[in-house]
Amino acid sequence: MSADQRKKLIVLMINMFIAIGSFGIVIPILPAYLESINQGGTAAGLMIAIFAGAQLVCSPISGKWTDQYGRRKMIIFGLIGLTLSSFIFYGFDSIWWLYASRVIGGIGCAFLVPAIFAYVADITTMDQRAKGNSLVSAAMSLGIVIGPGIGGFLADFGLKAPLLISALVSLAAVIFSVIVLKESQIAQEGALDLPKEESMAKKIVRSVKMPYFIPLIITLSMSFGLMSYESVLGLFVDNQYGASPQDIAIMVTSTGIVSVIVQLFVVDRIVSRYGEATVLNIFLGVATLGFLLSLLASSYWLFFGITLLIFLATSILRPVLNTLISKLAGNEQGFAMGMNNAYMSIGNVLGPMLAGILYDVEISYPFILGLILLVLTLITTFVWQKRSFNQKSILGTK
Repeated sequence: MSADQRKKLIVLMINMFIAIGSFGIVIPILPAYLESINQGGTAAGLMIAIFAGAQLVCSPISGKWTDQYGRRKMIIFGLIGLTLSSFIFYGFDSIWWLYASRVIGGIGCAFLVPAIFAYVADITTMDQRAKGNSLVSAAMSLGIVIGPGIGGFLADFGLKAPLLISALVSLAAVIFSVIVLKESQIAQEGALDLPKEESMAKKIVRSVKMPYFIPLIITLSMSFGLMSYESVLGLFVDNQYGASPQDIAIMVTSTGIVSVIVQLFVVDRIVSRYGEATVLNIFLGVATLGFLLSLLASSYWLFFGITLLIFLATSILRPVLNTLISKLAGNEQGFAMGMNNAYMSIGNVLGPMLAGILYDVEISYPFILGLILLVLTLITTFVWQKRSFNQKSILGTK
């Protein structure tokens, strides 16, 4: 990559890191905070689902706007939404205001994420795309690692201290982007001639006809499985193994560290050597194996290791899927990344909701559901690749 490309990628990585890190600051104190306002697991699950639902509704719209109005504007608007959400979360104790903050945060995330990945597509070649996506994904994972650690430290100064710092850090991201971020060249050339008014339902129908539809389905399936796993993770290890909050914090931080290392130093190398299709098959298989083993774990530390394996696989799959979709999208990068975010949001909505319901029936059911879904996804992926064999160069098969 050229020096200019690296500079732009660094700016995007800083944006993603600050946005995700500011949210991660809240994670360690969230259970205690909800308890302090007489709320519990139901509220926690709804907050995740509401955030993802807002993403789902707004992602197709934001994808279109990213192509029409430029990446920079959408990134800044997205960061403003996340900042406003953080300040509302800090300023109010009413659960309904907290739900409102999640709606605004979900809208902000819907604006931010597709625009960042579309920006990466603008400034990289096909051969550089996987590396660019993996670097941005690594910044996201680094925010997940550092945010909770800072939040745990700040909690010593009061339960609401992490909430205030989260809001201020998000505001810093807005100011940083306004000053430093420049528009990407493709977005400056003008908007694509997309339909003026198109509902989310019509956009999803249109996405079914796109060559990247199966990667979108894989994104949905992976998000569903991962969010169903994450949403009951703390409850499960507490119930099954008697894990402490510190044990849970160590697990969350460790999975983030694994994600950062893999996305910085592994993804680009293995994709360059084996191609996106092969890497996709292998690590879908690894994630599926991880869900199976999680049902058999007999101790916290064994479950911990299996969780690291699952997150390692998904850390590789995420940038690989982004790259596949980007390569197949042609000139509709904003639309494709918007739909990618929308399908991910569908999984993020349904995963926690169904996992919570199933967990109340039997604590292992969320993991069984995730396992079944991943097996079906693996089969679908093999069938799709076989039918798309004539598109070897696009799929990256070696």
